[in-house]
Amino acid sequence: MSDVVIELKHLKKYYGKSRGIEDVSLKINKGEIYGFIGPNGAGKSTTIRTIMGLINKTSGNIFINGKELEFDDIDVKRRIGYLPSEVNLYGDMSVKELLDYHESFYKENLTKRKNELVKLFKIDLNKKIDDLSLGNLKKVGIVLALMHSPEILILDEPTSGLDPIMQNAFHDLLIKEKEKGTTILYSSHVLSEVSNICDKVGLIKDGKIVKEDTIENIKKDNYTYLKIISKDIENIKKELKLKVYKENNNEVVFFNNLKPNELLSKLSKYNIESLLIEEVSLEDLFINYYK
Repeated sequence: MSDVVIELKHLKKYYGKSRGIEDVSLKINKGEIYGFIGPNGAGKSTTIRTIMGLINKTSGNIFINGKELEFDDIDVKRRIGYLPSEVNLYGDMSVKELLDYHESFYKENLTKRKNELVKLFKIDLNKKIDDLSLGNLKKVGIVLALMHSPEILILDEPTSGLDPIMQNAFHDLLIKEKEKGTTILYSSHVLSEVSNICDKVGLIKDGKIVKEDTIENIKKDNYTYLKIISKDIENIKKELKLKVYKENNNEVVFFNNLKPNELLSKLSKYNIESLLIEEVSLEDLFINYYK
């Protein structure tokens, strides 16, 4: 039996002639946290809303546990916990009323799990939804997504509005969910947090997946920062054919993936005033794919 829980095949969404997503294909395995990375407008939320059936796809296929997802497949969707990027709830309800109302849609008794999450995120049950700050509204959204212990979590920019303490608590919770076998699609543009908790990442640009790999393999790409100061810098740039990270007159910092012997051989013919090699941060490595 396949371990693939979520699979997208050539998913496309157009709004008239405007592109939402062009060609998104990915697989997420059981018990995996998949980081869905990209700048604003790249197509992350469109992909997620299409999976959730909030908007109709133009073409392509969505599979959950090997079965193609139908628009009105309630059985599958009740096993999904969804947190949108912007949480909009019934403003005239108290938090307690809203959580109780949400619980009423499920046959299972969710009270214990609900109370655990409320305590973890320090939520005031008596507050009106309209009176909540952005961060507290997001915390209520997290509770709604997790209180029925879903097999699949789909999270769109889940930490926006959360303070650092709550972000850490949320990430710790996701690690525990992963250990239980929960499959998690985690959309974000905050690269540092994705690199800390995700097993695999898919980088989306202009509606297409441009890079997909495990965090471990991306770290093994062996990129370094190569900083060179030289009056021959223009010739060196032509010689090395490396992507420039930043430059200032005769000083250039490259993204380098050349082997040491090859690098030294290429540079030996030039007058080098200074040369420094440092490890590339994972965040800058991700950003490198968008330049």
